[in-house]
Amino acid sequence: MKKTNAAYVWGFTGSLLVMSVLFFSLPMQAFSDMENRSLQGKPELTWDNIWNKKFSEQTESYITDHFPYRDNWVSVKSAMEQLRLQQENNGIYKGKDGYLFEKFDKPDFEQIDELTAAVKAFAEAHPDANMSFLLAPNSVGMYGKKLPWLAEAYPQTIVNGYVEKQLADSLHFMNGFDILKPHAADEKPIYYRTDHHWTSYGAYLAYASYAEQMGWAPLPESEFRIEIATTDFLGSYHTRSQFSGLKPDSIEVYKPLNEASTQMYVADSEETFDSMYDASYLEKKDKYSYFQGGVHALMTLTTNIDPAYADKEKLLVIKDSYAHSMLPFLTQHVSEIHVIDIRYYNGSIADYMEQNGIKDVLLLFNTSTFITERNMLKLKY
Repeated sequence: MKKTNAAYVWGFTGSLLVMSVLFFSLPMQAFSDMENRSLQGKPELTWDNIWNKKFSEQTESYITDHFPYRDNWVSVKSAMEQLRLQQENNGIYKGKDGYLFEKFDKPDFEQIDELTAAVKAFAEAHPDANMSFLLAPNSVGMYGKKLPWLAEAYPQTIVNGYVEKQLADSLHFMNGFDILKPHAADEKPIYYRTDHHWTSYGAYLAYASYAEQMGWAPLPESEFRIEIATTDFLGSYHTRSQFSGLKPDSIEVYKPLNEASTQMYVADSEETFDSMYDASYLEKKDKYSYFQGGVHALMTLTTNIDPAYADKEKLLVIKDSYAHSMLPFLTQHVSEIHVIDIRYYNGSIADYMEQNGIKDVLLLFNTSTFITERNMLKLKY
């Protein structure tokens, strides 16, 4: 018996030793292609980080993200969960009709109050600006009936309605449920099955609603050439869950029949591109980054529209990645669109608006991101 216990102890100790050696000897990745996200960098040992517990949190994330052969362990875990017929893995449900859904629990409404207060402060600081806020639900909010048996999600209708009550007096609030729900039964899907974004069709519906709210005439679908960019898209929900046997999504792109040329300037890298699309991403895991080449803190889209026919000269879009597939539609009406991703932009938005003479602003976020994104507090300053 004692020999058996000793064998377990030495086996466990040996395993820890091997894993430790591998942890320190294997090259550290900055980005996970499988999970489609940046991995935690080395923790910063400072008094401030120790005091506010950031160092311990960063250390825990660093060890988790760089655990030896992490991708293999994630795949094995997913395979074992599926053998047990479990319909949830890593916070993702496997629903009906091939749809994957992210868990959505009851949010912290005090935090929502804090975030909406920041948006209100931003709107009140710019009383002369024409400001709109479009809050798009996620697929779990729109297609809740497709969740697996006994799986539950807190109603996003309640969350969006609560945010609307908080903001309705400060700016023009656009509830995504009002825009998308009438089309939930359409033949064309509004959301990808394997990804957290809306499809190009969902983005088109949001664009048409925003255009009407702005007094523009939205282009009908008949004035677009709808092309399929790829039929092999397995998105972020698949990446996190690693469920097998799923049918990939298709990514469509709406090209206007009378297309005007658009230049995209990315301030992060000080590069200018002649297209809003980066086809190189269609060969990668992160195919959604086909739109604008992924996330950028600040960029400007300049479209060659005859000023006599442009509905607006300038527009500022403060957004998350839901905006990426909607921006090309807006270029048909605005000759100069400034785009800020508040998660990564650290400058003064008020100063930026003043320096660039911007009077029209669209804030565009999805529900899950908005209610958890602490960077929204930057709007107060």
